Amino acid sequence: MSEYTFQDYKKGQPRWCPGCGDHFFLASLHKAMAEVGVAPHNMAVISGIGCSSRLPYYVNTYAMQTIHGRAAAIATGAKVANPDLCIWQVSGDGDGLAIGGNHFIHAMRRNIDLNMILLNNRIYGLTKGQYSPTSPRGFVSKSSPYGTVEDPFRPAELCFGARGHFFARSVATDAAETQDILKAAYQHKGAAVCEILQNCVIFNDGCHESVYTKEGRKKNAIYVRHGEKLVFGENNEFGLVQEGFGLKVVKIGENGYTLDDVLVHDAHCEDNTLQLKLAMMSNENGFPIALGVIRDVDAPTYDESVHVQLDEVSKQKKYHNFAELLETNDIWEVK
Repeated sequence: MSEYTFQDYKKGQPRWCPGCGDHFFLASLHKAMAEVGVAPHNMAVISGIGCSSRLPYYVNTYAMQTIHGRAAAIATGAKVANPDLCIWQVSGDGDGLAIGGNHFIHAMRRNIDLNMILLNNRIYGLTKGQYSPTSPRGFVSKSSPYGTVEDPFRPAELCFGARGHFFARSVATDAAETQDILKAAYQHKGAAVCEILQNCVIFNDGCHESVYTKEGRKKNAIYVRHGEKLVFGENNEFGLVQEGFGLKVVKIGENGYTLDDVLVHDAHCEDNTLQLKLAMMSNENGFPIALGVIRDVDAPTYDESVHVQLDEVSKQKKYHNFAELLETNDIWEVK
């Protein structure tokens, strides 16, 4: 039982628009931090620039709002310098995937032990409504008055393509699930990406409308649980089965399909083929949106590997500090 409560991690008065998804997420983060039980002075929250990147001001931990797109770079340095520090990196879809996209993919590739939160509202909110890297093709905004002519990044696809070992997704208004994936991200050793679907009530309200309510999630989402059948629906009447190299939605008990035909979720499988298919499902292509921990696979972490290497090299050296280094060279006295 943790000796901390969510009150121990709260600080300040959040300054976001009423109804913003950031409020919902912040409350879930406070509660997840308390359940994890790491002392506030052993945590750090690091962000870039954007609406969501104001979050470090509202946590009673070490915190730092850095510069646009550089949250992952700063968080990497902090983790390598102090491996015992629990780091939550917070970015929006613009901050994290546009100017910060390069840092994002390399944090995945290196597998740095960071809890990487991606708050995705498919818009630039702080700069007042320009389309972002996750805005859909044809999206009308202040910077695309006739509709965007670009296809968006899909965060899961980017994470998997960069050899990511952990990917989870929740909806900001779904407090219980958000807390669960945050705790799972903490337990995972390596780069853990949590995509949080949230609305921007001012510039992109309703962008995740199909799953933003409890009733909507019953119809339009599937909660994936490791080792459990991939069923969904208001009464779990639908399931996912394999069809060729893809997935298919079936109604259990109809057309010869039974519960035995429904696939079982394996979040720990090294082969990410099925995990990626789950992560890429959308209501637009006739599938439910997958929520929960989609991939969670162990692998060596960058920060731990660096320190192992330092220890090994240090043991082979004749010197272990600057004074000893000087004494390894020729020494003479000038009179």
